[in-house]
Amino acid sequence: MTDSRAVEVLALLQQRSQTLATAESLTGGLIGELLTDVPGASAAYLGGAITYATRLKATLAGVQESVLSTYGPVDGRTAVQMAGGIAVRCSADWGLAVTGVAGPEPQDGHRVGQVFLAVCRRDPAQSHLRELNLSGDRATVRRSTARAALDLLVEVLGMPQAR
Repeated sequence: MTDSRAVEVLALLQQRSQTLATAESLTGGLIGELLTDVPGASAAYLGGAITYATRLKATLAGVQESVLSTYGPVDGRTAVQMAGGIAVRCSADWGLAVTGVAGPEPQDGHRVGQVFLAVCRRDPAQSHLRELNLSGDRATVRRSTARAALDLLVEVLGMPQAR
């Protein structure tokens, strides 16, 4: 079944002749799946990277090693750099990134359900960050993160300065 938020995201991007790339950690490609389930998604969605391993957040999504070593993979600064980095690496207008802990166990002092979402233009200074504190099992946290990321992107694309 096609996700209505994914349809809305792609429509907003197409209206602006803009593109999107994603960097996904805990969702493991669920956001990309939701977007590519929509016929014609390739008009706005370029693709992305699954940066599940910490080192791939640096090599594929452009997170600075100093950010990863200081703050770790589950942090708002990491999410913002993932979003900006993937936009630059994919030559997209927008980057969307998610990082967090899906469970079943806490990770590096972060509880299950702590998630960071980031949307930004190519410049991370123009970023939008949201922290979530989700509950549920691993699958629920992952699905809720993917949907919340699309919600955030719709919200950002609807802002006057996003045009």
